[in-house]
Amino acid sequence: MSALNELDARAREIFRDLVEEYLRTGEPVGSRTLSQSSGLGLSAATIRNVMADLTDLGLLHAPHISAGRLPTERGLRLFVDSLMQVSDLTEEDRREIDSGPVGAEGDTVLEKAAAKLSGLTHTASLVLAPKTEAPLRHIEFVSISPGQALVILVFEDGRVENRIITLPDGLPGSALIYAGNYLSERLRGRTISETREEILREIENHQAALDALTSRLVQEGVAEIAGGERSSLIVRGRANLLDDASQEDLERVRMLFDDLERKRDVIDLINAARDGEGVKIFIGSENRLFSLSGSSVIVAPYRDQNRRIVGVLGVIGPTRLNYARVIPIVDYTAEVVSRLLK
Repeated sequence: MSALNELDARAREIFRDLVEEYLRTGEPVGSRTLSQSSGLGLSAATIRNVMADLTDLGLLHAPHISAGRLPTERGLRLFVDSLMQVSDLTEEDRREIDSGPVGAEGDTVLEKAAAKLSGLTHTASLVLAPKTEAPLRHIEFVSISPGQALVILVFEDGRVENRIITLPDGLPGSALIYAGNYLSERLRGRTISETREEILREIENHQAALDALTSRLVQEGVAEIAGGERSSLIVRGRANLLDDASQEDLERVRMLFDDLERKRDVIDLINAARDGEGVKIFIGSENRLFSLSGSSVIVAPYRDQNRRIVGVLGVIGPTRLNYARVIPIVDYTAEVVSRLLK
């Protein structure tokens, strides 16, 4: 049974009011405060008893010896998923987002979107930029040691990149030439995204005039090329995380800064938002990377002109985020970026 089902209407109202008060002030909330502000007409003693029950359910905790309570991460998740009323985007926020990246191109759109997100939410913003791809001119496989080959990629824009791949056992030297010619013919003037499925389908349906080992080499070469173009991460507004931090929170903020420097891990985390529609929310220890810094991440995917998800944007801050306001800001910013990238 979920925790929500264990709460009666009164407990839900008290819990909602307590979390909203905590998100507003960042301070432990006492029963006297709720009795004066909730409008429920309940005594402090009655509210205190309900708060004790909520603590037993793992939804609240006491940070130290005091009458005040804070929501646990489990409590915040219950609030966000089941009790929170998401605000409508204000006209002021809408105009601010609309005025940002208009007329910009490429990375400038994403840079400006990151700045807008950070400024509007007073958090740090995260934008996962799409892989940068250019049409290929030529591809070649060169043996460099037993079991390894160098993949040489020559792009139409003049860039040359080298990757190392593992060769299938028993592969003859002639297979390197055949594989290079096969891929060059199909990739010339096109990106790997445009041709990857076509190449793999040819091999799967045995339409490619390649033997089994050469086919494996081609598949591994395609996988290496596709995986080699790494997404980049834009982070803006780190200083916002220091503005409201108490002395005891400063160490958590420092740990968060350290986490943000490990960009590969951050990219892996927010890439999870590619797997579905709309906004995704990670609270505290729900994600391994930011568990120690006690941070929440709110992200949404954005799309290219073909409606394919190409990146993710959002914000990161303390678990005491104004979720109701931030969620529509992130969602609308992703919508605007998708529109501008068409």
